[in-house]
Amino acid sequence: MDIKTASSLHRLRLVSAPEAVSFLLLLVCSVLKRTTEFNAVPVMGAIHGLLFVLYVIFWLDAWNRTKWSFGTAALYFVLSVLPTGGFFAERKLKRAADDEVVAARARREGTVNA
Repeated sequence: MDIKTASSLHRLRLVSAPEAVSFLLLLVCSVLKRTTEFNAVPVMGAIHGLLFVLYVIFWLDAWNRTKWSFGTAALYFVLSVLPTGGFFAERKLKRAADDEVVAARARREGTVNA
């Protein structure tokens, strides 16, 4: 994996958890708006919207660089629109990055033809 591909995956991973948190906070703010006088929906909506747009941009970049199959790319997109999906996307991306590091070390040491 080249450095640009690793960077695109890292950016996607970095934005996925905050995007998930902002989605959950937006849902909480929506409930509070309807049950109390507290209305933070405009602020949380803007924050979540910005993080979601960043996620989609980074997702498209990662898909382009990694040459994911349509199914893998669709999975990461679906995870972005589920309330806690960003946490799962982050974990899956971290696991894939760790596996790539192990494979690169094995190739460098000549122990595995990975």
